[in-house]
Amino acid sequence: MDSRRIYRHFCMMARTLEVVGERWSLLIVRDLLLGPRRFTDLIRSLNEITPTRLTDRLRQLEAAGLVVREPLSAGREVWYRLTDSGRDLGPVVEALTMWGIDYRLEPPRPGEPVRPEPVMIGTKVWLSRYAHVAHPVSWVWHFAPDDPYTVRFDMGLWALARGSSEAAAVMITSSPETWARFLTTKREKRQLPEEDIRLEGKPKAIKEFAGAFAANLRSA
Repeated sequence: MDSRRIYRHFCMMARTLEVVGERWSLLIVRDLLLGPRRFTDLIRSLNEITPTRLTDRLRQLEAAGLVVREPLSAGREVWYRLTDSGRDLGPVVEALTMWGIDYRLEPPRPGEPVRPEPVMIGTKVWLSRYAHVAHPVSWVWHFAPDDPYTVRFDMGLWALARGSSEAAAVMITSSPETWARFLTTKREKRQLPEEDIRLEGKPKAIKEFAGAFAANLRSA
């Protein structure tokens, strides 16, 4: 480990930050929480990171036992995935996201890329803190051309996964930026469906979905 990254006093939080406290490290973990990603996927998601910097951060996370490379087949790109200890950082990512929702809630800045993963992690964290749903339910977001994302509520817990669900009560079609703007709108001003946010489902299910986000339901 680089000696410049060592805090040189006893503290288990400091030990953690020595591993994941550098710029980009936790964001790489964030982007791997929903499953393995290729190097090119990470470059695209992280936007301004350089290939050299990403390579360096991935090597550091590998050395710390948080990330491993998937076995490489001939002619295929390398995939990276989290180890058990890497996945155990999920609550840390969610706690920091929740802090941002509570104290730094703001819409995307002009020209700022908006990628589905962080938007959907923010959605799941928001629901975990604020939504009140009385029964199991699944909702699916479509952000073309990206893969769909499913948020499920069951046994008192919210879960997020990449992919669709045939049991979805509501299908949401939008862009990541539009959904991020909705999520960062003050609750008293939220309305659904909005322009560029299309909802498909039974009226009762759509009403429940809007209620989970404290949004007023527009008349059809």
